[in-house]
Amino acid sequence: MIVAVAENEETPFEADTAVAVEEPVVKTQSSPKGKTDQSSKTRRQPPYNVIVLNDEEHTFEYVIELLTKLFSHSLLIAEKLTWQIHNSGRAIVLTTHKELAELKCEQVLEYGPDPRMPVSKGPLGCYIEPAPTG
Repeated sequence: MIVAVAENEETPFEADTAVAVEEPVVKTQSSPKGKTDQSSKTRRQPPYNVIVLNDEEHTFEYVIELLTKLFSHSLLIAEKLTWQIHNSGRAIVLTTHKELAELKCEQVLEYGPDPRMPVSKGPLGCYIEPAPTG
């Protein structure tokens, strides 16, 4: 690389040359002890449950596959949740903030019918609901 430099200008420094740059001084006003600005406090978003419903149009393998792929559950957890869905008609498969719960519910609904069963015409039932808070 060729860099043209006028005679009265300094030579540009190379990338490996360390240059100390002084940080600007910023003054902040501190609030009286014990008082905090309520608008800047971090608040947790309310939790939502993602619930998958049982039906007779999807195999255990399909449900286990869905739970491992979409929710990253281990095989053991996916099997337990699948049995819970089968025995009680539904199971909470994830508790998270609303935006992610909506996304995961959409993904379940978009997963489509079970290719292992000709009778399967659509996805598993899924919905979200507010989770109880402590």
